[in-house]
Amino acid sequence: MNKNRKLGLWQAVALAVGTMVGASIFSIFGLGARVAGHNLPLVFVLSGMVALLVAYSYAHLGSRIISDAGPMEFILKGLGDGLLTGALSFVFWLTYVVSIGLFAKGFAGYFQALLPWSPSPLLLGLIEVGVVLVFLGLGLLGSAAVGKAEFLIVLVKLGILGLFVVLGIWTVNPAWITPSLDPAQLKGTLNAVAIFFLSYMGFGLVTNASEQMADPERTVPRAIYLSILTVSVVYVSVTVVAMGNLPLPELIRVEDNALAVAARPFLGQWGFLLVSVGALISIASALNATLFGGANVAYALARDGELPAVFNRKLWFGSVEGLYFTAALGIAFALLFNLNGIAAITSCVMICIYLFVLMAHWRLRKAYGGHPLIIATGFVVVLFVFVVLLVYQWQTNRAAFWGTWVVLAGSLLLEIVYRALTQRVFIEREETQLHAEAERLGRAVALHLPRRRRRPSS
Repeated sequence: MNKNRKLGLWQAVALAVGTMVGASIFSIFGLGARVAGHNLPLVFVLSGMVALLVAYSYAHLGSRIISDAGPMEFILKGLGDGLLTGALSFVFWLTYVVSIGLFAKGFAGYFQALLPWSPSPLLLGLIEVGVVLVFLGLGLLGSAAVGKAEFLIVLVKLGILGLFVVLGIWTVNPAWITPSLDPAQLKGTLNAVAIFFLSYMGFGLVTNASEQMADPERTVPRAIYLSILTVSVVYVSVTVVAMGNLPLPELIRVEDNALAVAARPFLGQWGFLLVSVGALISIASALNATLFGGANVAYALARDGELPAVFNRKLWFGSVEGLYFTAALGIAFALLFNLNGIAAITSCVMICIYLFVLMAHWRLRKAYGGHPLIIATGFVVVLFVFVVLLVYQWQTNRAAFWGTWVVLAGSLLLEIVYRALTQRVFIEREETQLHAEAERLGRAVALHLPRRRRRPSS
């Protein structure tokens, strides 16, 4: 198989959709019903609009700055090399590792429930390791193999969710999905937007695969917008059917398995099995896409001087070591840690990265395009969402609140120590710089220039 084949538009869309429509779609409705009540469909509409504000900057910058480092390359070019840039780069890669661990745990939980044996820690651990190794093997076949597999898995996943919607839409009770505008419900809606905005954050993975695309200048923005549109339709339609077929108190009571229970009124016991299989497929596609993106990020950051040079050997997507290290740490996190609290922390970290990307786009808007009003609006809205999320964490999960600041402060301290020991600096790739200059001159020859080797630390 040719490992140098590039990703097409729909394969790039599948990577993003596969990450966004992961395990959460099958368990998110109970929590959403508890926080937002009957306004949950409206929450996903508003969350999608917030995601589009961020996606606007990702699309503009990602079509011109071709780098698998994605948002970290945007921040580097817009804000320069500094301690904060280095600290964010480390925690950005770490979010991928934690996500892999979460997906492995989620897959094992659903899978062991379908097996005839009694659940045990050993069985769960074997499943967690096994599923990561399966997609590790797929990744070794190259980006085209990952893209094709992801496209097929996402088609099956969307087919299952589409069947759920088509069969359940006829029995929806309109009163159960009618929005409420009383103050308590509006406050809950605002909190839910801050929580579920993060359900869209997988669109950024498109920029972490831009070097694997044949025509990134056109493919990156199209894939970003198409993925958000697709996921918005899925989230809203599935939410309408789930809430319209199960009373709100019952949705809250069966919070951990709300979608499966909501399928029973119109699908019976087969609905539970259908949703369980759909969950397995969804988690598998999310794991595949995240492992792909995490390995690309590991290589790109090593190439630019942030991660150790062992990631920098060009064997798979530029680095088979990036794949191995990302997969190994993902397995370690799955086996050794309770990741629920860590997941809440990494969500806040991702919003921080969004804010810095928007700041970078503001500084780069004259060179790379973008309407200043849209960029400024995006920054203000995302900052407001970040504050709301922190307040919600303070009220409901103090450990996650303090953990967010500990992680950010710890990564900054790690960056200070690392720089002091290695004297390293971030290195902007020569072809990236030439690409930007060529675009201003109306040419795109820089993309075809050979890659420059990383400068040794001084």
